[in-house]
Amino acid sequence: MRLPALLGLILAAFAAPPAHADGPVLVELFASKNCRSCPAAYKAMEELEAQSDDVLVLTWPVDYWDYLGSKETMALPESKDRQRGYVERFKLRGPYTPQAVFNGEEQAPGNKAGKVGAALGKTMSLPATGISLVRKNDKVSLIGETGSLTDLWWVAYLKDEENETKMPNPVISVRQIGPWLGGRADIDLPACESGCMLIVQEAGFGPVLAVMDAR
Repeated sequence: MRLPALLGLILAAFAAPPAHADGPVLVELFASKNCRSCPAAYKAMEELEAQSDDVLVLTWPVDYWDYLGSKETMALPESKDRQRGYVERFKLRGPYTPQAVFNGEEQAPGNKAGKVGAALGKTMSLPATGISLVRKNDKVSLIGETGSLTDLWWVAYLKDEENETKMPNPVISVRQIGPWLGGRADIDLPACESGCMLIVQEAGFGPVLAVMDAR
């Protein structure tokens, strides 16, 4: 079965309102120029995002394959740190590409359509977090309760005509804009010159509790 057709069937199976973190599912792809399997993952992620409003994709370029050829100039130290956090969370032997992580809850090879679909389905079947992000102009209200320390990440990425790479929505900068312990927090959004996302995530690269495309 062709990859787009398979992804279409996966998404159709989960057409009912999903029970997971409020808002779309965040799919994070870890990739590199020297990864031969990554182009197939780029295609899979683009198809996934195009076919569903409930999915947001970010690509985190990493540079540990640089010794195989050209340098990954877009790699950030934060990308490596983030992937190492997921390696520990999922008890993997080590980082790999293309790795896709779904709301910090599931992970799978990003070039394997069946495994991508299974991971997405498991993520969508999880209980709702009850945490919401409500935007009004340049402010966002974060509302809900969390049982642990939570990080707020502000991520900038390239999209549409600004993205001259083959990677879907490659990350160009990331910063932590504050911890959150639950309740209500009114956040002044930083300036956004490209694509931007606000990610609410349990500290230590745990589950993603809410995400908003904030361009």
